[in-house]
Amino acid sequence: MEVTFTESKRQLLSNVLYYIFFIAMCLIVFIPVLLVVFGSLKTNAELGATSPFSLPSNFFHFENFVKAFNEGHILLGLRNTLVLVVVSMAGNALLGTMTAFVLNRFDFKLKKVVLLLFMASMIIPTYTTEIARFQLIHAMGLYNSLGAPLLIYVGTDIMQIYIYIQFLEKISNQLDESAMMDGASYFRIFRSIIFPLLLPATATLGILKSVTIMNDIYVQNLYMPKKELATLPTALMAFVGQRSSDLVALCAGIILVLLPSMLFYIVFQRYIFRGLMDGAIKG
Repeated sequence: MEVTFTESKRQLLSNVLYYIFFIAMCLIVFIPVLLVVFGSLKTNAELGATSPFSLPSNFFHFENFVKAFNEGHILLGLRNTLVLVVVSMAGNALLGTMTAFVLNRFDFKLKKVVLLLFMASMIIPTYTTEIARFQLIHAMGLYNSLGAPLLIYVGTDIMQIYIYIQFLEKISNQLDESAMMDGASYFRIFRSIIFPLLLPATATLGILKSVTIMNDIYVQNLYMPKKELATLPTALMAFVGQRSSDLVALCAGIILVLLPSMLFYIVFQRYIFRGLMDGAIKG
């Protein structure tokens, strides 16, 4: 009885510590966002005279959002961002599944070399190769166009290949052999059998890639400085430069830029976890 009571106390203490840690992490993440929301609903005078933690006196004070939307070119940024997201997702899905299919199903002399090259791309810091990449993009005539970030985003990385290979290892080779006996080519096997079975992994990677693109400012600002090619992050950066003293409008602009990626993640988060868990525990 005493042992059971001690174990119960330990379990209770473990649960209490777990919830304290969880609540602390939530506060660290959400308090800054909450302060920005409060600031976006205040006037500059109210923001300077009250505590950042105080509620706005008027929750229907939405002219800050109108100003940020119009002067921050949010609609233009959203359009260009959606183009980058959709094209990059399609390119990643096609190249990633094809690369993983070849590496998983075929044996060839340079297979280990190819895998090592993908690993090297993760080990070498991106900034050490930035000059060479910038010169290459410029030489191809893609600088200051949507093609520059698209070429960078579409590139397949080792994480995509690893997740796709994990899924492919759970797909029996007998499916390939049966299809080949019926006269199907490797391309037909990939198109009709492999690619549909990889849709859970494709959805997971597509969502993660989309959120990454929506939050990326480095590549988009470096390779697309033209105003007409502004994305959500670069449009916000330009708006910050114009409104350095208009803090409430800046807060409203931050919320408008944050909303698409937040909504996207909230709606599709179950597919992210489902895809990762399926790849880890199937079979």
